[in-house]
Order: sequence, then structure tokens, then C-alpha cells
Amino acid sequence: MHFAFSDQQTEFRDTVRQVLAKECTPDDLRAAFEHPSPRTPRWDILVELGVASLTVPEAHGGLGLGLLDLVLLLEEAGRVSLPEPLLETTGVVAPLLADLVRSVGSDGVTVAGSWLDAIAEGGATATVGAVGLSSSGPWPAAPAAIAGADGADLLVLFTSGDDGPELHVVDAEVVTVRSVPSLDPTRRMGIPHWTPTAETRVLAGPDAAGALGRTFDRAAVATAAELIGLADRMISMAANYAKERHQFGQPIGSFQAVKHLLAGAQVRLEFARPVVYGAAWSLDRSESGSSSGAAASRSASTAKAFASDAATEAARVSLQVHGAIGYTWECDLHLYMKRAWALAEAWGSSTDHRSLVLESLLS
Repeated sequence: MHFAFSDQQTEFRDTVRQVLAKECTPDDLRAAFEHPSPRTPRWDILVELGVASLTVPEAHGGLGLGLLDLVLLLEEAGRVSLPEPLLETTGVVAPLLADLVRSVGSDGVTVAGSWLDAIAEGGATATVGAVGLSSSGPWPAAPAAIAGADGADLLVLFTSGDDGPELHVVDAEVVTVRSVPSLDPTRRMGIPHWTPTAETRVLAGPDAAGALGRTFDRAAVATAAELIGLADRMISMAANYAKERHQFGQPIGSFQAVKHLLAGAQVRLEFARPVVYGAAWSLDRSESGSSSGAAASRSASTAKAFASDAATEAARVSLQVHGAIGYTWECDLHLYMKRAWALAEAWGSSTDHRSLVLESLLS
């Protein structure tokens, strides 16, 4: 089978690339490091373009598209290390809320639908995480800091209940979030302190467990897409620097050892990119009932493992090519390396996901 993105998908990607190149420069990233914020004029532009509402159903003001349509845009977000929560809001929470609208009772439909309306209008950002969840699942039992929790308008939280996992849709106004320092401050990490109630619970038991698994897979692929963009950016920065930096009277990029370093990182990136695209395609097909959920989950884990390895290798090589200046605040490289290192561990490291693939195959 020949797979290729449509002209419309690539044109949308090119438009987003041009906008982000203008609106999210290294200077903008440095400002975001000093004053991280979930909603900015940059977020308003993404809302106007339809990027933020891409996965929101048409009935709630969005474009009603899937992860395969979003994956190219998340790659562009990674390329500029976008500070705004596109991954959490559009890549993970909006599809989860859309699932709730289709699957739960009238109360859940009303709550999820109202938040989908707010996301489509640009009036809300959201994140998802676990609070005291049992260890029998993809998330650890210990409370973990949640990316985007500090400043989000909506938190979708998985907890442990009497009958297994529970899913709660919680207005951030009733949650106390303790900020947590992060390697990448633009991710706005926080630990929510909140008591689950029947009013916020929309799923429990097997239904919540199913939603938990789908959410973990979506987040893994969305994160992998950003890692692909980050890896591409860091390799490009290193290649450009190798052309400018002279040693022994010639550019260091002319030395075979430097060429091999960059080529190795580029090969790993090119092997990872189609795996990420394929995982997005597989998840969309699984949600439409056209393919196996277990196979789609394995594809998601494979994509995250490949992308994490590609991004960490790109960071290592880029830092080595830059030499001592790569360790300084003045060098822009650290703005992208920090995000890459953080995302490589988010939603499961490459080791975690390889273990999940092995476990799935053996079972």
C-alpha cells in the first residue's frame, strides 16, 4: 500500500510552519521561559487557524479531524518547541472529550460538550493526568506532576475507585495545583490536590479503563510527533553550525567524524518519522473500528520508543557538534534540548514502551 498525506494536509502543515516560524522564535521561547503562560496571542492565532480545534467535533465548532491530520502540525509545534499546550489540549483532551460525548449519559455529554465548545472558541486550555491511580496500568501509582496543570482551565483526571479506574472532568477552579520546577518551564508542571466527587465522575470501571488506555496511546503518539520536530530542528541547527565553525582553516562540517555524527542522527530520525505517521494512522483506524486496538497500541508504543531515541540522539549529537558553547545560556540549542529530554520521558520512556510491546506480543 502506498501511503502519502493529501495536498490539503501538507498545505495546512506548511501554513502552520510559516506562522510558527514568525510567532515562535528563539527570542519568544526565552520570554516564555521567564514567564510561562497557557494562553497567549500565539494561542489565539492557532485558534483562528483552526489548529487548536482540529480534533473537536464539528457539532461543537471544531474541524472534526483525527490524529493523522494533527500529527504533522504537532511535528511543527515540536520544531519550534511551542510553549502553548497544543499537545495536551488538542492532541489528547479534545479527542477524549469527544469520546465521552459519544459514550456516556446525558450529564457527561453536557459537561464534555460544553468544554469542547470552549476549546473550539479558544476560551479554554486543558490537560490530562492521573491522581493516585493504581499501578495496574500505564501510569505509575505515585502522584506525578502533570504537564500543563499549572494554568489550565480544565483537568481531566484518572483516579482509583472502588470498581477500578475512574475518569473525572474537573474545572480547574476547584483544584489546587502545586507548581513543580521543570527542566522545561514552558510545560508548566503541577501536582493537583483535589477530592474526587460523584459530580465530576463521568466514567468508572471498564469504561474508564478503556478510556485510560486510549488516552495513553494518543498521548504517546502526539508526544512522538513533537519529538520528531524537535529532532529535525536540532540536527538542522548542528548542521548549520558545522558550516560556520572553522577549525584548522576549514569548516568543521568538512571533517568526516562530524559528517558521520550528523548522518547517524539523521538516519535515526528518518526511520522514526514514518513509524510515528503509521501509528497515528493505526490509532485513527482503530477508533473507527477498522483495525485491532491491540495492534494500534503496539504501534503507538513503537512510535514513542523510536521518536524518543531519535530525539535524544539528535540532542547528543547537536551538543557534541556545538562543543562548549552548546552548554551556555546564550546558545539557542538548550531551548530545544530541554524540551526533547523532557518529552523523551513523558508518557513512557523508550524502555517502558519496548516493554509494553513485548508484553503485548507475549500475551
